[in-house]
Amino acid sequence: MPQKGEMHLLLKNSKDMHQFPILKSTKSQTLHRGILFISFLSIQLILFLFSRPIQLFKHSASPCDAGLIYVYNLPPAFNRDLIAACEKINPWPSRCPSLSSLAGLGLPVIDSDHNFTDLMPANLLQSWFSTDQFALELIFHHRMLNHQCRTLNPSKAAAFYIPFYVGLALEPHLWSPNSSSYDRDRDGLSLLQWLQIQSPYQKSHGWDHFITLGRITWDFRRSHQSDWGSSFLYMTEMGNITRLLIERDPWDEKDVAVPYPTGFHPRSLADVQEWQQFVLNRKRKTLFGYVGAPRSGFKNDFRGLLLNECVQAGSKCRSVDCNAGKCINSSAETMELFLDSEFCLQPRGDSFTRRSLFDCMVAGSVPVLFWKRSAYMQYKLYLPGYGDEPEWSVFIDRRDMRERNVSVRSVLEGIREDKIRELRERVVKLIPRLVYAAESLGEGMDDAFDIALKGVLRQFKDRRRRMKVAITK
Repeated sequence: MPQKGEMHLLLKNSKDMHQFPILKSTKSQTLHRGILFISFLSIQLILFLFSRPIQLFKHSASPCDAGLIYVYNLPPAFNRDLIAACEKINPWPSRCPSLSSLAGLGLPVIDSDHNFTDLMPANLLQSWFSTDQFALELIFHHRMLNHQCRTLNPSKAAAFYIPFYVGLALEPHLWSPNSSSYDRDRDGLSLLQWLQIQSPYQKSHGWDHFITLGRITWDFRRSHQSDWGSSFLYMTEMGNITRLLIERDPWDEKDVAVPYPTGFHPRSLADVQEWQQFVLNRKRKTLFGYVGAPRSGFKNDFRGLLLNECVQAGSKCRSVDCNAGKCINSSAETMELFLDSEFCLQPRGDSFTRRSLFDCMVAGSVPVLFWKRSAYMQYKLYLPGYGDEPEWSVFIDRRDMRERNVSVRSVLEGIREDKIRELRERVVKLIPRLVYAAESLGEGMDDAFDIALKGVLRQFKDRRRRMKVAITK
C-alpha cells in the first residue's frame, strides 16, 4: 500500500481522483502485461497450428507403401538362356543386336544408325537406342531387379514378379513349319510346373502374381491345336495371374496393356524436359505423315488406301514405305517423318495396335486413329479415356473412309492452328508416361514402367480389401 507521500506524487498531475483504481504498483503492472503477452502468444500458436496442419504434421509417404515385390529367381532356361540363343529366335536378320543389352534397350543409335545425329540435340542422342518392339520382358526384368521396393524375402512381399521371357520362348515356334502345338506350349508348361511348387504361389494360387508378356495377347490364346500361337493364357495355372502386354484382350481384366517400347530411354528428368521442349517447338513441315506398308493379297487393304490418300495430298503428306524392313526398331527415316508431321496416321497393324502409335506420340505428332481398339480400349493407365480422346488425338471412322464420305486431308485441314497446338501440347505432356526410362527418373516423374507397377500394386491391394470384406460377411 503506497504511503501518503507516495500517493501524492502519483496523483499530483491528475485532476480526476476516479483514475486512482487503474494505477497499480510497477510490479503488478508488469505481471499483468506478462499474462496478456503469454495469452496472446498462446492464441497465435493455436491459430498457427490449426491453419497449417499440412506443413507441421505432414507424413511423407514411403515409395513402398503399396507393398514390396519379390522377383522369382527362375532357372536360366526361362530367361537368360533364351537370350543366349538369340540367333535361333526367328529366320530373319539376327535379333542378337537388339537383345545385346540385359536392360533390353538394344544398341545406342549413335553406334547403329548415324542418321540420327542430324535429327535431335547432340546431348539427347545418348538416350536413344535401336530398341526391339518385343523387348518388354527384358526391360521389366531389369527394372524390377533394381527397384527400390524389391525384397529378397518372399514372406514380406505384397506382389510376386515372374521374369519368364515367354515371348522369346514362343517366337522360334511361330515361324518354324516343323513346330507343333506342343512345341509352342512346352516352355510355358514347364514354367508353370516349376511355379506350382513355390510356396507363394501355393498360398495365393497366383492372385498376387504378375508377369510381362512381350508380345500381343492373341499370340498366347490358341483355342485349337491348328491355330496360331500358344495356349499359355488358357492354362489353368495362369487363371489368376495378372499379365502386362503391349496389346490386351479388352474383355479380360487380368490383361493390362502397357506401351510398346520406343527408342527413347531418358536417363534423367532433365532429358525428358529437354526432349519435350524440342518436339513442342519444332517447326513441322508437313500436315500429316504415314509410316507403313500395303499388305498384298488383302482385299480392300486399308493401309493401301491410306498410302493412296497420302499420294493424292501432294506436299501435305509424306510417307515411308516399310517394305524390306525399313521401319524396324524406329529408324531415323521414320523418326524424321514423325518429327516433321503435325499429324501421323495410325491404322491397325497385324493386330489392333502398332508400335508406330508410340513412336509418333514421342515425336510430338498428333495421332489419327481409325479403330477405337487401337488405343482407346487398350492403354487405360496411360491415355485419357472415353470422352477425352479429342484432347490428344483425331478419330476418323474407317468405314467413312472406305465409303469415300470423308478424306484425311479434308478433316485435318478443318482443324484450326490453335487447336493443333493444343493437341500437340497434350501429346507432349503425355510423353513421360509413354517411355521406359533407362533407370528410374525420380523427382516425382513416373515413366511407363512406374505407372504399370503402381497399377498392379493398386489392383492387388483392392483384391485384398475385397477378400477381407468377403471373409467378414
